[in-house]
Amino acid sequence: MAKQPNTTLSVKLNKYHELLLKWSKVINLVAPSTLPDAKMRHFVDSTQIIPLIPADAKTLFDIGSGAGFPGMVLAIECPNLSVHLIESDTKKCSFLATISRETDTPVLIHNRRIESVDKLDGIKPDVITARALASLGELLALTEQWWSNNPQVTLIFPKGAKANEEIADAQKSYQFHVELVPSQTDKLAQILVLRDIKKL
Repeated sequence: MAKQPNTTLSVKLNKYHELLLKWSKVINLVAPSTLPDAKMRHFVDSTQIIPLIPADAKTLFDIGSGAGFPGMVLAIECPNLSVHLIESDTKKCSFLATISRETDTPVLIHNRRIESVDKLDGIKPDVITARALASLGELLALTEQWWSNNPQVTLIFPKGAKANEEIADAQKSYQFHVELVPSQTDKLAQILVLRDIKKL
């Protein structure tokens, strides 16, 4: 029988969880059906990314951050990372700012659409994450401005049961090295770790 992931959260993540439940009564942050099991579905699901982040990474961009999964969780648990959260929804950005303040976690929140970010004043990410945002092909198109001149960047995308289909579809337009890591929170899901991306 597979070992069950540990759902014990740090003090800061527990505070985050409390605020998620409180704010979700007013604004739609995550699918309501996931709230009863939010610790596993959102927090543990995000923390399992941590071992996949290169040890020498300094800057992480989380695109389409939403309620902060995985980007805000990674900022809390990886204080040595400079984390940029890119989210177009103003209410969700207000929530992220509250989490940052209440957990004393520095992050840079960009209330903008990904397409309008325009290289963030020359800042180069070492890692890019996105969760439940778009298909793999669309994610590669959205992040091209960062990986096109930086072959060392690592892209980490949690994906569901259709991960292999998304890879096959993306390979029609892009060449990349991909590692598939089984998810600890969903037996049908995988985490895609991409490097060495090139446009065909």
